[in-house]
Amino acid sequence: MAVHEGQLEATEQNGGNQQRGAEEEEEDIEEYVPVKKRRLMAAQQLLNKKAVKGANGANMTSTLDEQEGLKSSEIKPSLLVKSSQLKKDAPEISVTEALVMQEKEMIERLSEKKHLVPVRELAKGISYTEPMQTGWKPPLAIRNLSEKDCKDIRRQWHILVEGDEIPPPIKNFKDMRFPDPILKKLKAKGITRPTPIQVQGLPVILSGRDMIGIAFTGSGKTLVFVLPLIMLALQEEVRMPLIGGEGPFGLVVCPSRELARQTYDVVEEFTAVLSEKGYPQLRSMLCIGGIDMRSQLEVVKHGVHIVVATPGRLKDMLAKKKMNLDNCKYLTLDEADRLVDLGFEEDIREVFDHFRGQRQTLLFSATMPKKIQNFAKSALVKPVVVNVGRAGAANLDVIQEVEYVKQEAKIVYLLECLQKTPPPVLIFCENKADVDDIHEYLLLKGVEAVAIHGGKDQEEREFAIASFKAGKKDVLVATDVASKGLDFPDIQHVINYDMPAEIENYVHRIGRTGRCGKTGIATSFINKNQSETILLDLKHLLKEAKQRIPPVLATLDDPMEEAEELAKASGVKGCAYCGGLGHRISECPKLEHQKSQAIAGTRRDYFGSGGYGGEI
Repeated sequence: MAVHEGQLEATEQNGGNQQRGAEEEEEDIEEYVPVKKRRLMAAQQLLNKKAVKGANGANMTSTLDEQEGLKSSEIKPSLLVKSSQLKKDAPEISVTEALVMQEKEMIERLSEKKHLVPVRELAKGISYTEPMQTGWKPPLAIRNLSEKDCKDIRRQWHILVEGDEIPPPIKNFKDMRFPDPILKKLKAKGITRPTPIQVQGLPVILSGRDMIGIAFTGSGKTLVFVLPLIMLALQEEVRMPLIGGEGPFGLVVCPSRELARQTYDVVEEFTAVLSEKGYPQLRSMLCIGGIDMRSQLEVVKHGVHIVVATPGRLKDMLAKKKMNLDNCKYLTLDEADRLVDLGFEEDIREVFDHFRGQRQTLLFSATMPKKIQNFAKSALVKPVVVNVGRAGAANLDVIQEVEYVKQEAKIVYLLECLQKTPPPVLIFCENKADVDDIHEYLLLKGVEAVAIHGGKDQEEREFAIASFKAGKKDVLVATDVASKGLDFPDIQHVINYDMPAEIENYVHRIGRTGRCGKTGIATSFINKNQSETILLDLKHLLKEAKQRIPPVLATLDDPMEEAEELAKASGVKGCAYCGGLGHRISECPKLEHQKSQAIAGTRRDYFGSGGYGGEI
């Protein structure tokens, strides 16, 4: 029994010794502290040190929760928190101000690319700060006109100008110092005094300034850029005559072959009278598709002074080095907004890359929305904007009539419409198939009609235009290819068989009548096939021109009546992108359409149908 008790005591003693040994071992092991906790403790120690220094040794203790609170205060606020804080601190702006800012940003984004700057100049950082110098000066009496006198003349002729050091307006051709043969030719054509765009535009261009010219259709814009071009070519030829393969001195780019042909004919008219009177011969060339290139190259071989071209053929000739722009100092983009809208932007930029020095650049159109003006101003040198009337406004000499006609009844009602006035009459359609159908229908009804659209070959197109201009045919049925800039004599009536998708096209179409001070009638068929946007644009255009608004348009819900405050605040009436008065840029269907086209284009490139890939 005693042994047993002794063993038990020894066992207990051994157990106690083991327990103490384990406790000692546990004391040697460092307890694991999570990373988060260690960081907090390190931050706390740092804070304690700072607090000790700042408070002369005052102790600072805190619980783990307090440590976490201090740590969280050290963490920087997120961008979301900052954004909400900025919004709270920012001054409150009205809905109108917010919309104005949004529209401004949209316009700035659209004009970010400098489309008109050559790649070489862009790469080398070349920029011109002073306009080109010409040898032209107005008479002393004109030069001595005060700023007040100039403003009075502009007010009298309803001319709006923007720019620095604008040359004074001149009210007659003689003071513009044109040669006698040109003055006599103008008189023979019945042009005795300049139109408003010519009063200000000609002195600006003759002075060598870059210009954006905006004036209603039929206001004589062609002469504004043709006459200074002839004067420049004459001056350069006298100074240093061209030899074979050289030239041109001046270039005019047009969106359609018909407009290029018409401009070329005007140039030829004036250069011919000069050479007849003993002035140096000026050779001009028409550079358009559909014509044998060999005849065009023949002119270049002898040295060409003036070229009138469409972008496609011009680009082709420059790429093949059949012609160069080394000596070219003068460039006009006629109907500039259409050149951009029709997808010629890249072609024009490629043409710009062939210039070797500074050039005088001119842009002309009846419809020149803000987006075109913005990207043009970024590339032009000290540009002068000459504006006669609102950009995109309809010609006030045209009586606009709008009639609701069901789609199936239009072709029958067309014959009744033709009875409104004697011929010649122009009929516009949206697509080629309708042009052919109407042409066939009119021929069956015994009407002397011709047709023109992009699907016809050049010979057919030229025959149609020539026979209509000569009065051999009474009616011309056409797509929008005939709506831009073409000058038909004595057109009394324009019929819009289809309303165009864009209000700019409507303005150009009805501008084929009511030209050079004469009056004309424009009849437009509308029905439920048209979008509400284009109908609202039409309603506002009629209202602006003080024309009768038909009940079908008057009853439309008009969001622009509520947007008058926005128009006043932004300084832009209607849409800054397309010029339509019935909507703002944020709802512009044309902008949406072009965005979708751009997306479709990038997709085509991605799938191999663009760039270096082959077509699928």
